[in-house]
Amino acid sequence: MKTLKLLTLLALFIGLSSCSNDDDSPTLLETESKTITNLAAVQTSDYTTNPPTISGEFTRFSFASGATTTGNDWDIAFRGTTVLINGGVSQGATNEPNRSGNGAAYIASGTLAGVVNVDASLLLQDSASGLAIPTGSDNGWYNYSGHPTHLITPLAGKVLVIKTNDGKYAKVEILSYYKDGDTSSDSQHYTFSYVYQPNEGVTTF
Repeated sequence: MKTLKLLTLLALFIGLSSCSNDDDSPTLLETESKTITNLAAVQTSDYTTNPPTISGEFTRFSFASGATTTGNDWDIAFRGTTVLINGGVSQGATNEPNRSGNGAAYIASGTLAGVVNVDASLLLQDSASGLAIPTGSDNGWYNYSGHPTHLITPLAGKVLVIKTNDGKYAKVEILSYYKDGDTSSDSQHYTFSYVYQPNEGVTTF
């Protein structure tokens, strides 16, 4: 009888412990998917100087809020064809925002849906010698057609993988550089889709 009581108490204890462990398991937040349309990132260029003077405010964007920001909580910033990361150091460009975060980035080959893991070994921060998202035709996210059309076209199969300013992750596909996706309309207006992973330490999408 004593053995039976002991076994019953042991089973009850194990059951309660299992429930307690289940209750203590963290609940993960769902990834967030969104498309941003016509995000203005306008720069001005003065070609009377050598080299030309490029100016204009960078448009800062936060994946956590899903919107532009004027604070230090930005993850990426756009101006012209340049994309900055909130991590590393400035290249000294006019109006370049201070980097107060721990962000980094790399460009993956594939589709937005197909990029499902972060390869942390590829992450780079902006530095004095180069940006994590390179500029220039076919170097990073876009192709420049040159004369006579001077079109900026996002490269197919290129996904920006971003480590955010606070160490979470996002992936971005730039869809268009023109307002409403119309190449005859205003340039320097980004449309992009992204997926944001809001859970700290989770490197999958």
